[in-house]
Amino acid sequence: MTREWSIQELARLAGTTSRTLRHYGQVGLLSPTRTGTGGYRFYDAAALRRLQHILLLRELGLGLPRIAEVLAEDVDETAALATHLGWLETERARIDRQIAAVASTLDARRRGEEPMAEDMFDGFDHTVHREEVTERWGADAYARSDAWWRGMSADEKKGWMERSAQLTSNWSDAAGRGIRPDSDEAQELAARHIAWLESIPGTPAADGGDLRGYVLGLADMYVADDRFGANYGGTAGATFVRDALRHHLDRS
Repeated sequence: MTREWSIQELARLAGTTSRTLRHYGQVGLLSPTRTGTGGYRFYDAAALRRLQHILLLRELGLGLPRIAEVLAEDVDETAALATHLGWLETERARIDRQIAAVASTLDARRRGEEPMAEDMFDGFDHTVHREEVTERWGADAYARSDAWWRGMSADEKKGWMERSAQLTSNWSDAAGRGIRPDSDEAQELAARHIAWLESIPGTPAADGGDLRGYVLGLADMYVADDRFGANYGGTAGATFVRDALRHHLDRS
């Protein structure tokens, strides 16, 4: 028998809500495979793959009308997935470099030393992603992101890096003390984290894209990849960050 998932099961798997899935159905993005007794919706494996495609496109900042256009194009599913995988791996490599740069700055400051200037901005060179950013979000998104970074003085870039490192340190400290993700302290950190993401022009968080999908996608990556989790004290710390961010977005 072909495996099927109820709308509640699919929402839980995808980290979204039944309401969102019903909306996707209403606008023609994701129809249920079948509707059972009482109007209950069920989805098969093909529907799950289609939802993954939708969520990836949302994370790239595309609106629902543009996603509908992409899905309507006659593109081989395997080729589309390979393209998405390539983008995610490129993005992970860039974030890896940023994490290493921020961690190096934080480590130096903890020792009372000045970080090496040539190491501080690794992974923050927007020009290396010009073609990709332009293709995915448009020339204007790239121009704003590039102008933002280039417009900073060396001291401003250093200050931004140090604030980023401080946020990471605060997360790790809070996780180590075992506070609840829904506590006032954790929610203040979640608000700071989201504001930090929104402060970077050219990202979905800053440009009116799917803020929830973008933030939760990053939060899930913190948990799924040990290299990211280590930045918050390991898997438990990354899980704390993810849960705090999720609670903040749900409450908002």
